[in-house]
Amino acid sequence: MDAALPTPDAGLRITDLAVRYADQVVVHGVDLRVGPGEVVCVLGPSGSGKSTLLRAVAGLEPLAGGTIAWDATDLAGTPPHRRRFGLMFQDHALLPHRDVLANVAFGLRARGDRRPEAEDRARALLDLVGLAGLEHRSVRDLSGGEQQRVALARALAPDPRLLMLDEPLGSLDRSLRDHLTGELGALFARRERAVLLVTHDHEEAFALGDRVVVVRDGRIEQDGPAAAVWRAPANAFVAAFLGYGVTTAFGPLLAVLPGDLALRPDGPVGARVVDHTFRRDHFRVRVQTTDGSMLEVAVAPEALPPTGAATGLTLLPGAGVRLPH
Repeated sequence: MDAALPTPDAGLRITDLAVRYADQVVVHGVDLRVGPGEVVCVLGPSGSGKSTLLRAVAGLEPLAGGTIAWDATDLAGTPPHRRRFGLMFQDHALLPHRDVLANVAFGLRARGDRRPEAEDRARALLDLVGLAGLEHRSVRDLSGGEQQRVALARALAPDPRLLMLDEPLGSLDRSLRDHLTGELGALFARRERAVLLVTHDHEEAFALGDRVVVVRDGRIEQDGPAAAVWRAPANAFVAAFLGYGVTTAFGPLLAVLPGDLALRPDGPVGARVVDHTFRRDHFRVRVQTTDGSMLEVAVAPEALPPTGAATGLTLLPGAGVRLPH
């Protein structure tokens, strides 16, 4: 017999959610769903309400309006420890006076699991995140990446039905972040659980998310499959936040990437070179067009123009995304 398909209401469903601090509404009318086995990344700048949204789902923030439900059951009045959600905090929030094993087993012991079973579960998870053999190391002696893995193992320990991660890689250097992004992706695929992750890092969101939700000032600007959000930003804010240039220099309002443009003396749009940055195998040349737009163009090292030079700008055939005004 075929396995039953999830119902439309399975998993996490947030409806018209509002969160208020004093007289300031920081989350406005948010509608969001995370289905079973789905990884949803909430992406936005600092102060956009991402972490507040996560804390509200965890039951750590009171709601000013709306509902949070799991499998169509409203969680109003359900305390955090009974929601069966795992939350990994941005600062990891490890217990400095306990060793690695005790940190991972802490939630299991707090809910009443016997010590042998809790420690067996903790050891299995430390092996899963690549920390086998460090069970009795003080967490104060761990590197940032190792602390991140301990925090992840602790969030996974109670076998949560929803795993929530708040800027899980934000404090790490780029090389370690790239490495752990790959490990997280593999872990999510193996565990097949619902994941809600908030981040300000574009690469992290698009590498990990089945869906990407872009937020600004506590509101959702765009929600869709990761590839669709990247290829077709919904408006000028989303485009600019994702790293597109936004311009009307070619007529309609367009979102353009550095590879969409070329510097040519006979280009239809006049521009002046402002500055440039080296990007391994090419330069990103920043230009200001005659209409005032600041755009970046990918240029080969041998074709790098001098700063201040006047040039022309061409939009390559089929390039650019047309945006609503």
